[in-house]
Amino acid sequence: MDIRRTIIAAAVLAAFSGQVWAQQPSPDEIEVVKVTAQKRQEDPAKVAMSISAITGTQLQAEQVRDITDLTRVVPNISFTAASGNGGAGPGTSNVEIRGISSTAGAATVGIYLGDTPVTVGNVYTMGNIEPRFFDIDRVEVLRGPQATLYGASSMGGTIKFVPNEPDLKEREFTTYTEGSNTKGGSANYAANVVANFPLIADELALRIGVQAQHTGGYIDQVDGAGNVIANNINQINDQELRASLKWRPTRALTVTPSVYYQRIDARDIAAFNLELPAYQAQKQVREPSVDKLLAPSVTVNWDLGAVDLTSATSYFQRKFDRTQNGSAYNSYSLSTFLTSTDDGGKAPPALIEAIAGLPSAVYLNNQVRQVSQEFRLASRPYDEKVSPWTWLVGTYFSRQHTNIIENDPIFGVTETFKQFGFDIADPELLPDARPGQFPNDNSFAGAFHYREKQGSLFGELNYYITPTVHATVGARYLKANTTLEQRNGNYLAGTGNNSGAETTSKAFTPKYALTWEVDPSNTVYTSVAKGFRLGGANIYVPPTTCGPDLEANGITAGPPSYSPDSLWSYEVGSKSRFLNNRLTVNADVFYVKWKNIQQGVYLPTCAYTYNANAGDATTKGFEFDIKAKPLPGLTLSASGGYVKAELSNDVGIDNGVVGAVAGARIQGVPNYNAAVNATYNFSAWERPAFVMGGVQWVGSSKGSLDPSQTDHDRPAYHTANFSAGMTFGAYAFTLFVKNAFDTDTIIQHPQVASIVQGYRLAPRSLGVSLATKF
Repeated sequence: MDIRRTIIAAAVLAAFSGQVWAQQPSPDEIEVVKVTAQKRQEDPAKVAMSISAITGTQLQAEQVRDITDLTRVVPNISFTAASGNGGAGPGTSNVEIRGISSTAGAATVGIYLGDTPVTVGNVYTMGNIEPRFFDIDRVEVLRGPQATLYGASSMGGTIKFVPNEPDLKEREFTTYTEGSNTKGGSANYAANVVANFPLIADELALRIGVQAQHTGGYIDQVDGAGNVIANNINQINDQELRASLKWRPTRALTVTPSVYYQRIDARDIAAFNLELPAYQAQKQVREPSVDKLLAPSVTVNWDLGAVDLTSATSYFQRKFDRTQNGSAYNSYSLSTFLTSTDDGGKAPPALIEAIAGLPSAVYLNNQVRQVSQEFRLASRPYDEKVSPWTWLVGTYFSRQHTNIIENDPIFGVTETFKQFGFDIADPELLPDARPGQFPNDNSFAGAFHYREKQGSLFGELNYYITPTVHATVGARYLKANTTLEQRNGNYLAGTGNNSGAETTSKAFTPKYALTWEVDPSNTVYTSVAKGFRLGGANIYVPPTTCGPDLEANGITAGPPSYSPDSLWSYEVGSKSRFLNNRLTVNADVFYVKWKNIQQGVYLPTCAYTYNANAGDATTKGFEFDIKAKPLPGLTLSASGGYVKAELSNDVGIDNGVVGAVAGARIQGVPNYNAAVNATYNFSAWERPAFVMGGVQWVGSSKGSLDPSQTDHDRPAYHTANFSAGMTFGAYAFTLFVKNAFDTDTIIQHPQVASIVQGYRLAPRSLGVSLATKF
């Protein structure tokens, strides 16, 4: 059964049955979104850190569809490809906060689905898991190191996707359908259905939802003569399922099992060739991918009287299968090993040219599995009549396995040698060739198994010096062990493996903060916190294939491992509400010293990447977030951030990182981003209505430390979205336009082997949506 057709049919049926929800004007006060940044629900204005909390309703209204959209509306967040060579499709990008950007090693931003950590490292061009914004209560973006409560991979910050929980009291059924068209491309559509069923009043409830989306493409594949072979190749289909139970057998105990499943099927990547007409890609091999995520979990909350006990047991499995076009490097690399007869060799120039022109694919089958367990005890919230102390303690452990299988066939290579009268296993023609090195034309076969074990103890203690001033001291002790087992085979693998390489990391990450509630509506704070990332082993880089690239970096072999890195962050901020909460102003400044920074070294000819430590860096900047309701029905918001992220010494040069000199900007970090938005709710013909408009700006950045790379300079760009809607009795309709001015700036232009590619924002799309709730 086609899940998309089922969902659309259910949504349309629901839209035309019964009484549905109608949009209502917002109250005069600005909504306060409670957060769980410190593992307990609280007002973000009282938390000593920079936080952005965006509700699911706001995400939908502002056409924020994925993490890349989120980086344009939340201050000082950015994204870049995990491989460092451009946006290579869904699931291959990393998210960075406050300039803590790295395409190597462990992640710098923790990703959570509720209490389930789904953070994965920068392994073999894999990027962050990208959960869809489906049945989400809110997204919390926590800026600054969160190592005390969230662990080693939250050195830049943490992003929490908090789903809607089952409601024990109210039955609810909602639908959402949307259709739009992309300029110069194909149609987009989305539909979801979510239902909440109280099974036993005030004791047991089930919430279940399904969603399907289709994102149209706008890139055309062409052949060498410029003829279009396929239209709109970068289409994406995705489906989601979320189900959760809430069981409250007693007033003190709540058990919430849940499961989330997501499948993202991309037909190709959104890259085009810069030398061709706009949005055309000439490639011999298409680059599809299928990214599947399964994340079941069980959370138990138990009120023990004086303390609250929480147990979060979770598992996630990611299967990410993708194809890369290897024609520009596998075939070319093989051809360079043949010596022309013009130079005294055995291979005729025509054979060398034929081999270099053969199509080749890189088949990557990735699987990540993790089981984790967290226990924590938390005291009651502060009550000056009871105690000046509040506290939280916990323990966490996880086991993660990452398996990667790679095969690189060069299609027709064996037959091509035969056509020219040669044997592919002739060592006089192809150096070091032996029989059996090209089984079924496969030039490289690799198997990589990463294992990571983590265990930690953590806690935070708050002391209220007065009811309005309190100090916070937190710490986490972490111990981790990582191993890599690698097996290479076939001709392009060369000789050598990295089998059983093991690294051990230990870290103590403290946090100190001071918070002063100047009055009930104004809070100022300062904090100092340490962040940490695990080290690890590098894959084996064959000198036979990558020798020229390694020599260009001043080394003869790839380093066997890379070291941990760490940072200290210093922050001062304020959070204020004025005019009876009709105006809120949040602002902060920060300074970060980053030591022994991990960075990826991309070898452009052979397309290998190894990790190295590129010396030290500093990042500094500020953020602000302003919201106002100056008139009934009118909501205005403005937010933005500035960050200056630079290397502070030349150590990276010694480790083969080209361009890693003092003053070099860290790659993938825009120097600013900002967003403004205005929403006006009003009544038209006695019906609720609204209009909304928003503009986002993203500053310039560097795509590489190496100034000679085509992606070194990335330009600034902006985009704008507008929408308007009205409620007609039972139905809430919205018209919207995304990228309204059709911004076509080429925001990335990496060189992959000899091909310079381009990436841009999706062209303007115009659409309509229908929402129901009953």
